Amino acid sequence: MLFRKTGKLKKEYDDQLIQLMTRTREDWQHQKGMVNLSVEISQQLSAASKLAEAKYFYLFKEARHRKIVIK
Repeated sequence: MLFRKTGKLKKEYDDQLIQLMTRTREDWQHQKGMVNLSVEISQQLSAASKLAEAKYFYLFKEARHRKIVIK
């Protein structure tokens, strides 16, 4: 009875992590598309693409650590 909220909170935070992963993946895909469409790739564009990729893979690693299964 005392620890019932633990499961509910974990599910809530897992759902937030899944939503954040989805948005981050879309941002990363957008950045990759910008790099692919560019004739000259600036350092700023390249850095933004690498940053978006790093954010996504960090969240992916966190999801694996929390054993989240996305359906």
